Amino acid sequence: MQTHEIRQRFLDHFIKAGHTEVPSASLILDDPNLLFVNAGMVPFKPYFLGEQTPPFDRATSVQKCVRTLDIEEVGITTRHNTFFQMAGNFSFGDYFKREAIRFAWGLLTSSVADGGYGIDPQKLWPTVYLDDDEAFGIWRDEIGVPAERIQRRGMKDNYWSMGVPGPCGPCSEIFYDRSPEYGVEGGPEVDEDRYIEIWNLVFMQNERGPGGAKEGYEILGPLPKKNIDTGMGIERVACLLQGVDNVYETDLLKPLIDLASTLTGRGYGTGNHDDDVKFRVIADHSRTAVMLIGDGVLPGNDGRGYVLRRLLRRVVRSMRLLGAAAPTMEVIANTVIDVMSPSYPELAEQRDHIVSVAVGEETSFSKTLEAGSKLFADAAQATKAAHKKTISGNDAFTLHDTYGFPIDLTLEMAAEAGLDVDQQGFTELMAEQKQRAKDDAVARKTGHTDAAVYREFLDRGPTEFTGFDELVSEARVLGLLTDGARVHSAGPGEQTTVILDRTPLYAEAGGQMADVGTITTSDGTRLSVGDVQKVGKSVWLHKATVEAGEIHDGDEVIASVDQTWRHGATQGHSGTHMVHAALREVLGPSATQAGSLNRPGYLRFDFHSGSALTEDQRRQIEEISNGAVEANYPVHTFETGLNEAKAMGAMALFGENYGDVVRVVEIGGPFSMELCGGTHVASSAQIGPVTLIGESSVGSGVRRVEAYVGMDSFRYLSKERALLAGLASSLKVPSEEVPGRVEQLVTRLRDAEKQLEKVRADAARSAAAGLLDSADTIGSTLVVGGVVPGVGANDLRGIATDLRGRVGDRQAVIALFSTTGEGADTKVPFVIATTDAARSAGIKAGDVVKEIAPIVGGRGGGKPDLAQGSGTDPAGIDAARTRIRDLVGR
Repeated sequence: MQTHEIRQRFLDHFIKAGHTEVPSASLILDDPNLLFVNAGMVPFKPYFLGEQTPPFDRATSVQKCVRTLDIEEVGITTRHNTFFQMAGNFSFGDYFKREAIRFAWGLLTSSVADGGYGIDPQKLWPTVYLDDDEAFGIWRDEIGVPAERIQRRGMKDNYWSMGVPGPCGPCSEIFYDRSPEYGVEGGPEVDEDRYIEIWNLVFMQNERGPGGAKEGYEILGPLPKKNIDTGMGIERVACLLQGVDNVYETDLLKPLIDLASTLTGRGYGTGNHDDDVKFRVIADHSRTAVMLIGDGVLPGNDGRGYVLRRLLRRVVRSMRLLGAAAPTMEVIANTVIDVMSPSYPELAEQRDHIVSVAVGEETSFSKTLEAGSKLFADAAQATKAAHKKTISGNDAFTLHDTYGFPIDLTLEMAAEAGLDVDQQGFTELMAEQKQRAKDDAVARKTGHTDAAVYREFLDRGPTEFTGFDELVSEARVLGLLTDGARVHSAGPGEQTTVILDRTPLYAEAGGQMADVGTITTSDGTRLSVGDVQKVGKSVWLHKATVEAGEIHDGDEVIASVDQTWRHGATQGHSGTHMVHAALREVLGPSATQAGSLNRPGYLRFDFHSGSALTEDQRRQIEEISNGAVEANYPVHTFETGLNEAKAMGAMALFGENYGDVVRVVEIGGPFSMELCGGTHVASSAQIGPVTLIGESSVGSGVRRVEAYVGMDSFRYLSKERALLAGLASSLKVPSEEVPGRVEQLVTRLRDAEKQLEKVRADAARSAAAGLLDSADTIGSTLVVGGVVPGVGANDLRGIATDLRGRVGDRQAVIALFSTTGEGADTKVPFVIATTDAARSAGIKAGDVVKEIAPIVGGRGGGKPDLAQGSGTDPAGIDAARTRIRDLVGR
């Protein structure tokens, strides 16, 4: 029975029993503490925790899951997979133990003709919790399983919870006996290799207190409603119903192993354990990678992106180690899509995107491998030559820092070479690098001041920020620093850093630029504040210039925010939240934040995406953002616990460290809710118009949108309108006809350029035809060669092909050079073409190109019949032509 059918039979069975089918949720959740959905019940957590009211009493799903904690174990044994499908049925205060057990037993043991799996009941062994007499009785008295095949097990095995205080309860697991050849008799209590678990029925009936994740916690009492949460492993059942030993031999993974075997010429299961491990890594990781890309994950250097990058790179490297010389990710990704799309048709719809991402990472990693593998080999050889068994932390760090080698790849390669790696040394060097980067960033913000000078202020406690409630605050000067040193006063014209006990001026953080403003005293002293930074995340540093009077340690002052600046800053920051919400609405939840910057009237927002926005998507984002502006949504800010905020749906920046108490900014209820410490408008209408002004790439898998808001948006649109009016006047057409008129002109220009290019090419061909008259015969080979100036690579190739056709069946080599550009931009394209007779004589175009390319300062390659390249040194053309004559005359 194919896996897709196993999956569908499960759903059909429970739909027939009154369950609502719930499609698989995305592998990505808005949860900073959870990389991926790792269990079938995760999407239903809000219902089990009582945070939301379920729209149904009973549900069923087949949930995509990914677990990557033991990624190094994948392939070494056949028991580990990173991606799996968890089928489940759920009851929310509806049915309980009896029905859950009957439903499971009925599907497993009913005949195939009746929609079941047709498993022999004698092969099934249930387990129950130690004192769960109710479940034991149902299995024995109502289902008819002999008592000796029902085993009682302790809390570690048969009592379930989420690992934290909340719902919990006993569970009943169903095991399948694979026969004596797989192990000893005695049931799952004795041997879980022979008896494999295929289904877990959780009877969620109690509430647990704090304590260990598996054991050692107190049962506080019964839940108001009893719930059912079950999970059946689709892949494990597929092994049984397809009569194979493990998941790698099922219909979803074996085709990938067969493909890898074909591409590499190596066999799977031939007795070479190391090769088998690589085949299993390829099959497992490529499937997981495709599923992750399909749900919006893109390769990156942290979080989910790093996991995906690591999976793809392990596939690429395993293929290379098995002997694949050419790129393989395109065909592998396409095969995964073909295999999985019957259950997940969205994969086929996203085929081009998925394949593009996978191939792009393969290309990038190939360059990393070429550069880093030699350095690793040198380090390994030097280590062995010194009779050591540990590659130094410094070598590992250099591989990472200079060549982009992730440490896990270095560890793998070292293990394969029989070596260890000084991981502690590597970790220390990484920590030093991070600290240097942090110190440099602080130095840039604080004027290279010795951080020790801030110690007394940090010890006194944080600066009180009053800027959420007022723009003018009374304060006292706690300290002054000039040129990185403590001073007691600063006079006119001096630049100084002022530390206050309280301030309304916002310090740069969270992508929002610092406020500007003033610090004044009652005697007329005035300082202009141009920047505000934080040290230790708690003490505000006001970068100020004394404009009048003299400021002293201990002065009582008035700190004021420039109201115009603050208004623009709040527009920019609130506008950022609006654009973020609009992006997610248009692109989906995968468009997660990767950074932001906002200042008065302007915002930029970086987000994860593998492709540029289309014009229609840009229009939608603008329309949604401005629709929210027009709706005049109220903006609410409040503080709450981190867990409570996440339960409300507040978005958090993945990887950011948050305290137990967080500040939530809510715009229009569900429209936008984020954890944020910045300043905002009172209502969305105050943001003013939002106009996207640009979209670009800022790194692998990260895009950036830029926008103006408020008056800056108006001014931008006004300039655009004036520009359009000017074009309309010049073209003598109404404004609405300008795009069409410009398109006509561009088309005419392109046609003229094509005609001109054709004229040039024809002229070049005519000139090249004369080369046949001046051709030389070297031995028995005709050499047609020369320089055709001003011709690009494509035209040069066409001329060479034309000349080859003119020499007919003769043994001939066509060798053409050209020069284009001037000065530093000079290029020397060249082409070598050979006839059939020349190739029969052993003259191959690709070999010739490799010989002559360095002579003109370039590179090249190709096939035996046609090869080409490009260099930068025209002075080498004569020497290259001489070398061709030498090669032909051998």
